[in-house]
Amino acid sequence: MSKQQRNKLRNRAIIALIIICFLGFGAGAYGLVNVGIIKGEKYKSKASKQQLSDTTVSALRGTIYDANMNVIAQSADAWKIWVDPSKMKDDETRQDVATELSAVLDLEYDTVLEKCSREDYAYVLIKSQVEYEDKEAIIKFRSEHKGYNQIIGTEDDVKRYYPFGSFASSVLGFTGSGDAGLSGLEYYYNDTLTGTAGRIVTAKNAKQFKMSSEYSAFYAAETGLNLQLTINQVIQYYLDTALQTAVEENDATYGYGIVMDVETGAVLAMSTKPDFDCNEPYTVNDIALAAIDEKYTDEEGNVTDEEAKSKAIGDARSAQWRNRTICDSYEPGSVYKCVTAAAGLEEGVVTADEMFNCTGSYEVADRTYHCSHRAGHGVEDFTTSMMNSCNPIFIEVAQRLGKETFYKYFEAFGFAESTGIDLPAESTPVANVTYHTLDKLTSVAMASESFGQTFQASPIQIVTAINAIANGGKLMQPYIVGSMLDSEGNKVFETKPTAKRQVISEGTADILKTMMEKVVSGGTAKNAYVPGYRVAGKTGTSQKLTIAENIYVASFCGFAPADDPKISVLIAIDEPKAGSFTGGSVAGPVAAEVIENCMKYMNVEPQYTNDELARLDQNVDKVVGSTVTAARKKLESKGFTVKVIGDGSEVVKQYPNSGRTLPKNGVVVLYTEKRDPITVTVPDLTGLSVADANSVAIENGLNIRRVGYTSGNNVVSYRQSLEANKDVEMGTVVTVYFRTEIKEED
Repeated sequence: MSKQQRNKLRNRAIIALIIICFLGFGAGAYGLVNVGIIKGEKYKSKASKQQLSDTTVSALRGTIYDANMNVIAQSADAWKIWVDPSKMKDDETRQDVATELSAVLDLEYDTVLEKCSREDYAYVLIKSQVEYEDKEAIIKFRSEHKGYNQIIGTEDDVKRYYPFGSFASSVLGFTGSGDAGLSGLEYYYNDTLTGTAGRIVTAKNAKQFKMSSEYSAFYAAETGLNLQLTINQVIQYYLDTALQTAVEENDATYGYGIVMDVETGAVLAMSTKPDFDCNEPYTVNDIALAAIDEKYTDEEGNVTDEEAKSKAIGDARSAQWRNRTICDSYEPGSVYKCVTAAAGLEEGVVTADEMFNCTGSYEVADRTYHCSHRAGHGVEDFTTSMMNSCNPIFIEVAQRLGKETFYKYFEAFGFAESTGIDLPAESTPVANVTYHTLDKLTSVAMASESFGQTFQASPIQIVTAINAIANGGKLMQPYIVGSMLDSEGNKVFETKPTAKRQVISEGTADILKTMMEKVVSGGTAKNAYVPGYRVAGKTGTSQKLTIAENIYVASFCGFAPADDPKISVLIAIDEPKAGSFTGGSVAGPVAAEVIENCMKYMNVEPQYTNDELARLDQNVDKVVGSTVTAARKKLESKGFTVKVIGDGSEVVKQYPNSGRTLPKNGVVVLYTEKRDPITVTVPDLTGLSVADANSVAIENGLNIRRVGYTSGNNVVSYRQSLEANKDVEMGTVVTVYFRTEIKEED
């Protein structure tokens, strides 16, 4: 090879080397640019994840208080339990871990084992919201097995607690996974109640173990805002208890009620029965579950249709979560006559003492409307027509008003709009579906609406409208959250009572109060009468014709005391099936019970009439230590019946004790020697007049406390506090509930 050829080959080699070096350095440079600049953030994130442990610290959800700052919903510390399947080396370990975790956490073994078998995963959540005792049991198990510290882990979590179970459950709602609100106030105010999660960032070494605290940073979680409701725990209890009893006694499908502060529109109590336990919201209540089991189980106890039963249970869950006081609507019936009367009085087309003649029917266009008393009430003034719930008279008032003016008050009292209460899923009136707009309001439709039919309204709409009569004509904005508080208890927001509009004058409201009080004292709402308190109100009985001909909603709406209203109350018993179905017979007694308890709780002093004073129970004097002769004389002077047990001359024990109240002829048992009490058997005291119930009780050595309407005709007992055939001490007081049957009402 010549020298020239050798030089040419060498030059080619050098050029090739240069090209190779250039390409190599270029690729390296490109790699650096790609990693450091183009994809820098991505690789930086990956590096950080390998070098740092970033743990979320769950924030506590805000507490919910009642009006008196009693806790009714609160979050507390809980834990998450997780496993690292990638570190489980064999099936024996997986089975051991699954056995323990499923037992402690009350989970299906197969489900836990499947999670422990995901070998490609380093973190699998087994269960969240684990309580302290279970977490400690798992930690103990973990510490007793070598290597399990790297297999089973715990993390901070939170869990929502409802101290009173089903208390106001349809109002409060509940939370789900992630502590997020799913219904009720928990859902509506979720963003307010939800706190800001914290973080613990800790450096990890090459073996991926967390390093000491000097290489960590802590960012504290912030608790959500607290809510102080207008709900009063005591008043809510009274409403819940009365409704639950009414649903059971009347074999009703539902019962719902509202108690509202007259001046502010604040909701003091709101209840739907049956309801659910907020701590276990997915558990179907006993009444619904029993009905489902009966429908889908044969005589041998076998399920006849699994799919249908599963769907029925799901539907039952949704039904029990529903707050029917705001979500449902129904024809208000005769309760609406208060609004028709308000419009007529305000516009001057009628006066409270104007005379009418009820013939039993009224014709409008081609329609004949009948009074509930088909024979007619005859000559009566307007107030008496309200007391009698006389349809023809209210149709006449509506015709005098004309459809434009009639509709003006329908709108003014809030029946063409939702109330805007701070709760989710409030029903919205639908034009020409749930009510007639002005252009669709025919004379026939207006006649029906005058006494509360052919349109629908929700319970919250109805009580808000009647509340406007109670407070002098102001339609108030209803609300249920009074204020929001930070973690230090400082108010960061307070709801101010808002009057939407003046719907009638104070003078008209005063006239209506008097009329509505007479409805209770001597009309269709007699069963809402409470001795010592002036109650005003109106009952309603509306047919649910879309379901069946003989299905009704029995309701009462009113306020007390009539002369200085403090609370407005609505009671509705949906589909009562135990005999009586009118608002006067079914809802009136429930309202009376709630009103009486509320008045006493609110320290409203009773003002008794002379007739009421004459019927009042008498206090039992202390006669222990007195001679039998002196004791008998003292007690009999008050009208009590005395039974002496023993042959001694001095009283060593009495029953009932001093300070108790008993009706006239009530039994006081005097013991003249130390001995076991004499027991008697409680008789059936239902279905009796006041006199007969008292007589039967005395014959059996018992006393009765009378509750309800007891002064009129056709009064009968319908409930007693102690069940029949129960053995009790002689002289025991049995509470007996009375009402009069109201049959004529629309």
